[in-house]
Amino acid sequence: MIPAIKWEDGRLVLLDQRYLPERIEFVHCRNYREISDAIRDMVVRGAPAIGIAGGYAVAVAVRECRDMRAGEEGSVSRSGAGAGYYGECDRYLKEAAKHIAASRPTAVNLMWAVDRVLRKALSVLDAAEKAGAEADQALGEAYAASVGEARAIEMEDLEMNKKIGAYGAPLIRPGSRVLTHCNAGALATGGYGTALGVIRKAWEEGRISMVYADETRPYLQGARLTAWELSQDGIDVTVIVDSAAGYLMSKGMVDCVIVGADRIAANGDVANKIGTYTLACLAGIHSIPFYVAAPTSTFDLSIPDMSAIPVEERAPGEVLHFFGTATAPKDVKALNPSFDLTPNRLVSAIITEKGVIEPPIPENLPRVVRG
Repeated sequence: MIPAIKWEDGRLVLLDQRYLPERIEFVHCRNYREISDAIRDMVVRGAPAIGIAGGYAVAVAVRECRDMRAGEEGSVSRSGAGAGYYGECDRYLKEAAKHIAASRPTAVNLMWAVDRVLRKALSVLDAAEKAGAEADQALGEAYAASVGEARAIEMEDLEMNKKIGAYGAPLIRPGSRVLTHCNAGALATGGYGTALGVIRKAWEEGRISMVYADETRPYLQGARLTAWELSQDGIDVTVIVDSAAGYLMSKGMVDCVIVGADRIAANGDVANKIGTYTLACLAGIHSIPFYVAAPTSTFDLSIPDMSAIPVEERAPGEVLHFFGTATAPKDVKALNPSFDLTPNRLVSAIITEKGVIEPPIPENLPRVVRG
């Protein structure tokens, strides 16, 4: 599998997922704003993956702090080496972190990773300032530490995904036909995948007979990305239009649904790609298990329920055009929420790297996530 994110020679190289599977292209990001733009424009997407990219973006901002000269690209000046310079860097990095985190507002992984790498960089700078170290040396150390922290987030995510797969696979009955939505695979994570991590492991164990991938309008992450990933792994996958899911369920053709998540509230309410709530309702009507797979970095315990989760609204053109071709009259409007919200009562279980959260989810969630 081609990695979605690569750190090479101080640059972040992103597989441009907007063009898969037709062609393979990479975007080379030279500064934190280019990484932020790539996150916003969905060059890289998926909650864990944009978190990883955001972490590296903060590291790049630290390097910019180190390298910038008066009058070049920003307001950090070398002329005030010492306490004043440290203060300027502190402000620059906090502003950069704020800009990066705002790229996609729904996925909490982005804010979590940005904050983690920022705290690492600022802790190094704070210690250096207190020790009276030269600013250049301190920023070099902060840069190395922030790159290391971003790399750690990436590696931790891969390990978490494999554990999610191991915990989730036993939930799948042998011979199951599984429906998934959007893309929660290697392309959306540090590797292996969350929902697709469960699917991969269950397929290896002979528990899955085939997979249905919702095409996932309007960006077609299911048709373009999930189907591509699964077919590369030799997993039997069939693409369906989003609106066909209910029909398949009514015919007894779906045995369980597995999706990822972009944010999970303290009570287990789930924000995920638009169309997830519809699937959860349909699965409930047809008595089909509906599973959510996500690392604990996706949980936002600071919000009580889904009413506090912001839902990103993307450009209407994504709905009114299909890869550059108009699909609706020129003057009509379009509404394009990128996510929807699923209450915990519709979730059969949440699969994490720490274990499976079963109903009653609000009561069991803290024990697993904090355990």
